Amino acid sequence: MNIQEAFNTAATDYDNLRSILIPCFDDFYKTAVEIIPGKRTTPLKVLDLGAGTGLFSGMVQAMFPNAEFTLLDLAGEMLEKAKSRFSKMGKSPKILIGNYAEANLGGSYDLVISALSIHHLCDADKERLDQRIYNVLNPGGMFVNADQVLGKTPNLEKLYRQNWLDSVRALGISEEALKAAQKRMEYDRMATLDIQLSWLEAAGFEDVDCWYKNFSFAVFGGYRPTNP
Repeated sequence: MNIQEAFNTAATDYDNLRSILIPCFDDFYKTAVEIIPGKRTTPLKVLDLGAGTGLFSGMVQAMFPNAEFTLLDLAGEMLEKAKSRFSKMGKSPKILIGNYAEANLGGSYDLVISALSIHHLCDADKERLDQRIYNVLNPGGMFVNADQVLGKTPNLEKLYRQNWLDSVRALGISEEALKAAQKRMEYDRMATLDIQLSWLEAAGFEDVDCWYKNFSFAVFGGYRPTNP
């Protein structure tokens, strides 16, 4: 099974388990949405990389009702869930099935977002993606990445993993769901927060920051300068 098949298989129950598999779910996503600047009536053009079922982009759409979305993901069955989510809000996002590490991202956008996806890329692809995101953003545009990061030392990474395991078990996850999640985690290629912030700065982003962090869960990103 490859990563595309793994997430297509998970599509049916994916959203139901999010609040368990992400123990800090509320604060994590709340921060990721609230950090986005601008008036709520602003007609943003938004690209969601690894959009999945549209969980994150749906939250952003609810906050910015005039935003227009492009959802890009490998897993077509996940994107079907996203279409249904947006349809209930009376919206029809542009749907693209493909690997964003290679696919043409199009452009240009006022906002690029991603949630729990980019950590599946190897480090070289993450770094290249940061530059490609920068290139498709309009001046003043923002990139928000709500993702998982690697502990900067082996001891910290061990702490992160154990905390996650203890937390999801305390929240009542079934052993079947836990095993399925751990199977998907085999595709993780996480990098430390520090190195990812440095890649963003090297790509040209300004005001690069981490706005939220809870063990491995972090919300970070930056802005394309208004003036070159």
